[in-house]
Amino acid sequence: MTTFVDRVELHVAAGNGGHGCASVHREKFKPLGGPDGGNGGRGGDVILVVDQSVTTLLDYHHSPHRKATNGKPGEGGNRSGKDGTDLVLPVPDGTVVLDKKGNVLADLIGQGTTYIAAQGGRGGLGNAALASPRRKAPGFALLGEPGHSGDVVLELKTVADVALVGYPSAGKSSLISVLSAAKPKIADYPFTTLVPNLGVVTAGSTVYTIADVPGLIPGASQGKGLGLEFLRHVERCSVLVHVLDTAALESERDPLTDLDVIEAELAQYGGLDDRPRVVVLNKVDIPDGQDLADIVRPDLEARGYQVFEVSAVAHLGLKELSFALAKIVAEARAAKPKEEATRIVIRPKAVDDAGFTVVAEEGFYRVLGEKPERWVRQTDFANDEAVGYLADRLARLGVEEQLMKAGARSGDEVVIGPEDNAVVFDWEPSIATGAEMLGRRGEDHRFDAPRPAAQRRRERDAERDEVEQEFDAFKPF
Repeated sequence: MTTFVDRVELHVAAGNGGHGCASVHREKFKPLGGPDGGNGGRGGDVILVVDQSVTTLLDYHHSPHRKATNGKPGEGGNRSGKDGTDLVLPVPDGTVVLDKKGNVLADLIGQGTTYIAAQGGRGGLGNAALASPRRKAPGFALLGEPGHSGDVVLELKTVADVALVGYPSAGKSSLISVLSAAKPKIADYPFTTLVPNLGVVTAGSTVYTIADVPGLIPGASQGKGLGLEFLRHVERCSVLVHVLDTAALESERDPLTDLDVIEAELAQYGGLDDRPRVVVLNKVDIPDGQDLADIVRPDLEARGYQVFEVSAVAHLGLKELSFALAKIVAEARAAKPKEEATRIVIRPKAVDDAGFTVVAEEGFYRVLGEKPERWVRQTDFANDEAVGYLADRLARLGVEEQLMKAGARSGDEVVIGPEDNAVVFDWEPSIATGAEMLGRRGEDHRFDAPRPAAQRRRERDAERDEVEQEFDAFKPF
């Protein structure tokens, strides 16, 4: 049964915003009560928060679909809808958030670090908020904006200062158990360690963390054994410690060959060439192990490695190793640039920034921009008055002027929004804007005018049907 998961694909969906309410105040002896529709509530966000008590992504492996609650719709009597509840998902320290293409979205390190994986939708305005001197009793309200939904990939990369690497059964778990208070599983067969183990070591005034990574074998960087699955857990370390077995039972193995194999796998994985290396010759309490250590130590030192002879069982050489690692970790911490407080940068919009763009494409014109796209999503197209209000807003924003500059003519197709979620309409610049043209509540006489583009399409369809009928009449039996 799986008890440790360090990579999952999470399907997140934020809450939708609640719809605004279109209501008119009704009370005895108050015939002109006015609009009193409340605003819709905001949809809940999906938030990832670092929690150091969480050590695995197992919960999200079993339940990958997570959704925040929707905002409540507004009600009459100027009662706004309740906001949706944010969904807070605790993740381990060192979790990396990526998109489906592998691009890094966030690197969550440190207790309490947060990232909004899905943004909740805005609530729609009620007709009380839409009332103005020119539109005193709106017969419509804005719809709630849909919440963001999508897929993110969570990868856990252990946050440790020192990483122990080596062949299976080289003694890494035994070494971390005596250097720290960690209690990993220890046995005399390969691949005893199935998950990374973390321990805290105190050496003088320096406190650092040490990680025991599952054993590597030839081909680990290509997915053989458990290596590829856990090599990501050594990416954050400050120093790599090669644990070499000087009492290996296999006759074809020796410490130098083991070191070359592991270094080759680390090189193929990439990104670890700049980390300092330390070599630990383990199991020197065995007579043959001490003899082999004496033979290979000069060769290792000739390669530039700092070598330590230890025995996890007999507790030999542990103090020297612990303080040497503490010195390297302290130097690495001192070399890191100091973290500065987050600076708030205010970037005002340019004076000529309209907030949208008009692009001429083949056969139509496309309007792209945050405001126009959001306004379209919040419009109830079953209500003529709401559509007229959208036309007014677009005209005030300058969309009509930009369409004219781009060469659009009456009856041309205009598309607002991206391809996957766009609204298509026939542009008619002669339509006047203004609430004074409104009729009964929910109606807009500006849309009673004929639509040239729609008429042309109907004529083309009629001609095509006529040709098809003539073709069917002369088709041989």
